[in-house]
Amino acid sequence: MSEEFEEKEESLFEAPPIAEQERMLEAVLFATSEPITLKELEGRMPHGCDAAEAMVHLRKRYDGRGVQVAKIGDAYAIRTASDLGFLMQKETVEVRKLSRAAIETLAIIAYHQPVTRAEIEEIRGVSVSRGTVDQLLELEWIRFGRRKMTPGRPVTFVVTQGFLDHFGLENARDLPGLKELRSAGLLENRPPPGTLPIMGESDGDEEESTEGQSELFED
Repeated sequence: MSEEFEEKEESLFEAPPIAEQERMLEAVLFATSEPITLKELEGRMPHGCDAAEAMVHLRKRYDGRGVQVAKIGDAYAIRTASDLGFLMQKETVEVRKLSRAAIETLAIIAYHQPVTRAEIEEIRGVSVSRGTVDQLLELEWIRFGRRKMTPGRPVTFVVTQGFLDHFGLENARDLPGLKELRSAGLLENRPPPGTLPIMGESDGDEEESTEGQSELFED
């Protein structure tokens, strides 16, 4: 008896038009971040609604639009059309600060180009690690120049057009000073010449000699 009474009670409610049911589904899908099943959708709708039928109409209406009603497993969600996914991509620029060794190596190359590794090491007073040179090559701020007509024909390094463009220079004679490098986020504040570095602060290279280094980027 109770089951018959419930059926009669439900039959007293007239289901909304299918177009209105579509609007209901659209509203729920738009407000729900996670995919939702037809059973869950129907549980939110008035008695007599057919979520499955309304979903067929809704998906057809969104066919070919910028957003679509996507089926994900046994659930549904509004998603960006797959062919327009590239519009959602965002490029970010990661600022990486160069080590003191890299900055000094770059400065020597800019001031003395074309310059060999041996000449860079003579000016810095310490050996130049392969990682420092590789980092500058990867940034495309330096490149290989002509080999010197000296014993062993050592390769030289010169700055690139990319280096000049980054600092807004017309040529290597208009070199950036300390202020420009700091504003570009490439150089941290360093102790004044003649002061001892804080223990634990290292640029990742071998042990440094401070002789002759303080004048490289002085304004």
